[in-house]
Amino acid sequence: MADALLLLSFGGPERPEDVLPFLENVTRGRGVPPERLAEVAQHYLHFGGVSPINALNRDIIAAVEAEFDRRGLDLPVYFGNRNWHPMVEDTVERMRADGIGSALVFPTSAWGGYSGCRQYDEDIVRARAAVGERAPALTKLRQYFDHPLLVESFADAIRAALQQIPAERREDARLVFTAHSVPISADAAAGPPADGGHLYSRQVVEAARLCAAATGIDEYDVVWQSRSGPPQVPWLEPDIVDHLEALSAKGVEAVVVCPVGFVSDHLEVIWDLDNEAADKAAELGMSFARAATPGADPRFARLVADLVQEQLAGARPLRLGVVPGYGCTLDGAPCAPGCCEPPRRTA
Repeated sequence: MADALLLLSFGGPERPEDVLPFLENVTRGRGVPPERLAEVAQHYLHFGGVSPINALNRDIIAAVEAEFDRRGLDLPVYFGNRNWHPMVEDTVERMRADGIGSALVFPTSAWGGYSGCRQYDEDIVRARAAVGERAPALTKLRQYFDHPLLVESFADAIRAALQQIPAERREDARLVFTAHSVPISADAAAGPPADGGHLYSRQVVEAARLCAAATGIDEYDVVWQSRSGPPQVPWLEPDIVDHLEALSAKGVEAVVVCPVGFVSDHLEVIWDLDNEAADKAAELGMSFARAATPGADPRFARLVADLVQEQLAGARPLRLGVVPGYGCTLDGAPCAPGCCEPPRRTA
């Protein structure tokens, strides 16, 4: 049983003066130099110092509440973030004060790996420790990268994006999927040790395969975006901008980019794709269209409700893929010993 649902997300600033404190929260303990933070801050200040992520999450919550009403699920929905207000510690304290004894947790990441899964477990542990012994029990819902509704939403978004390509280039447009890059070492450690690692990249490739198949497209690419680490540390490649240059050199004149690794159009999507990648495509003379993310699609709220009902009623998990996806965790316990261990920080 559960008394509530907690939507747990990354967080983002909502005014210019919040940008640097937010970025300091994100990078705490990583040794990121101040000049790099100042550079990234400009991405946010380009949009008035406001990340769209909190507003997008509030829209998702409103849609989930409506879907719960439609299904007769009497669960209030709370909102907490890792890196900016509303901070998850404050939200869990409010849940305790409201008399919530147990809650399900929906993370706004569909993936395995440290950043996509285990770090949300750590958020739960930290928040419960801050609240103390009367903190509600928190069960994090399963990974959902291959849920049919997610795949359907992306497939329809790809079809819509294709229509933005000039008709004379549409048939030969190249479909390119992107997801957030991570260090290769982190990807190698992603998943339970017995599963062989690389769970995150395998799930991304599988989600791309499912979305392309649902769209009826046989040939496509999977690339990465938004790397932020030091240049001497290998990350998953190729980067989307480098890939556009490679495609142009092969004579490709049009691309449709699908950010399959992202739930919503938050800042990394609109900066890295709608600005940097789109500018590079224009420089190369390529037609460019970007598929929408699924968070604003009504099917996403249905997906959340499906995951909740799986847990509450033991309903059959809805999955399309063959790559492993892992299940629910209680009070921040990882799904398996040694699963998705935190990356070692280097000085």
